[in-house]
Amino acid sequence: MITATPRPAPQPHTLHSHTLLAPTPCVRIARQDDAAALAELSRPFARSGALRERPASLYATHVADFLVTQVHGGPVDGCVGLRVHAGAPGEGRGPVGVLYNFCVAGHRQGHGVGAGLLRAALAVARAQSLGALFTATTGGGGLFLRHGFVPTTARLAPPAWAASLDPRRDARILRRTL
Repeated sequence: MITATPRPAPQPHTLHSHTLLAPTPCVRIARQDDAAALAELSRPFARSGALRERPASLYATHVADFLVTQVHGGPVDGCVGLRVHAGAPGEGRGPVGVLYNFCVAGHRQGHGVGAGLLRAALAVARAQSLGALFTATTGGGGLFLRHGFVPTTARLAPPAWAASLDPRRDARILRRTL
């Protein structure tokens, strides 16, 4: 005869005192009251040379361009702007987007926050039927490359945006077809 001692069923989501669950950030469209947080988040990146210096008023004026990530009730931990540019007349190409001012707070880097923002930006670009996304980076661009971006030239980028790039920054232009 086989006997078994019944055991209690495991409880889902049992928390032990030594287990900490990291809060899950959400990505959303920036609101007007996020403008100051966007400027504050971007400031250290501008100081380091990773981003161009932008006046705080720009964030207020273009807040609708931005996606942000934050943990419920916490500060904005990351942002990326997506500006739509019309296709060049006569070229038969539709609108394209430019990703700009992409930054993630230092304490959140390496935790998938940037990848989440980039995936959200790609989804927004597809929903807007953009043909491609462009960005410029002074860094290695690893995140972009892992998400299908490839090096390109300013000639293929939206002319107004390409003309606004500072040649002294020696930024790489990357493109992803959607």
